[in-house]
Amino acid sequence: MPTPADPPTRFDLAVPGEIRFGAGRVRELPAVLTSLGVTRALVVTGRTTSRADAARAHLGEAGIESLVLPVTGEPTVDTVRAGVEVARRGGCDGVVGLGGGSALDAAKAVSLLALTGDDPLDHLEVVGRGRPIERPGLPWVAVPTTAGTGSEVTRNAVLSADGVKASLRSPHLLARVAIVDPDLLAGLPPTTIAHSGCDALTQLIEPYLSRRANPVTDALAREGIRRSARSLRTAYDQGLAGPSASGTREDLAVASLLGGLALANAGLGAVHGFAGVVGGSFDAPHGAVCAALLAPSLAVNAGALAGRASDGPARGRLTEVAVLLTGSPGATEGDAVEWVAGLVEDLDIPGLSAYGITDADVPDLVAGATRASSMKANPVELTDAELTTMLTRAL
Repeated sequence: MPTPADPPTRFDLAVPGEIRFGAGRVRELPAVLTSLGVTRALVVTGRTTSRADAARAHLGEAGIESLVLPVTGEPTVDTVRAGVEVARRGGCDGVVGLGGGSALDAAKAVSLLALTGDDPLDHLEVVGRGRPIERPGLPWVAVPTTAGTGSEVTRNAVLSADGVKASLRSPHLLARVAIVDPDLLAGLPPTTIAHSGCDALTQLIEPYLSRRANPVTDALAREGIRRSARSLRTAYDQGLAGPSASGTREDLAVASLLGGLALANAGLGAVHGFAGVVGGSFDAPHGAVCAALLAPSLAVNAGALAGRASDGPARGRLTEVAVLLTGSPGATEGDAVEWVAGLVEDLDIPGLSAYGITDADVPDLVAGATRASSMKANPVELTDAELTTMLTRAL
């Protein structure tokens, strides 16, 4: 309950132009593009371009021509440059991102730069010139086929350059329409379910604990954590195919969507502070990195808050996370750590040493993480020693 001593609530909320959620709604893609005036679309998808065949066929039936751009790994500056060239030579007047987070992030960047003519490094944070993005690009529509990144509703595109992951960031990168169809998750393999699901869960917990949390992101995060906690193990164990998995598909799709909205408006924390640095230096799946770091992050943050901010709101929020994860009203911070560690073990996700990271790499990774923008929203500023403990526990 607010008291007269509490500061007044004040926040901004950035969301796509429209979100369409529900089974079968991918069939609305042609009508959405037509409403945006798109006649020739660049469809940015993953390594297996055949996954876009059905959507492209529906576009053709509606009189919308399309080209396809595969994104074979996490997008780089060169990936985006190549995509811009394809879009401009092909005369594309709109972009569809149909795939996981890599495809969606590449689609955002291509849609912007194909119209403005700028280079990615003109606007890229940290390793680029970081110039503000002042005008929108081509209209783009997001169609996620995994349930993890929430990129369909975020205003940044993560690109790799010179061994560093950094973002293009602007409200102009928000999708004009996000079509979230849970049925598109039906064919996901167990490893993808595990990695993307842990990414989504992290992107719900970190915004809830964030210094920039607000009443809207709190509500989104609570609901998303609850759905993820009840369905992620089931999805991994039983798969997402068939009518019997419809509720599980919906839970994971909702959790990912809500996580994207929460992080876009409240920020993240130490897990993602490390994840960008680790992902830029090692061939490690982003979701697996988040999974390995999440329980150590909760433990280290709990200790730091107990020592330096024992009366602050974040300690109560950690306890609330424990209640949401376990379903037990009496759960404690330690129960949250134990629950997450058990989940990661059940999903067969290894520690970071499996990706070649050793104790010798820890100092450089800690130094890089301290400069990451995600660290600014962590519930308490962590010391280098605490960050070292967190990363070492994740190996």
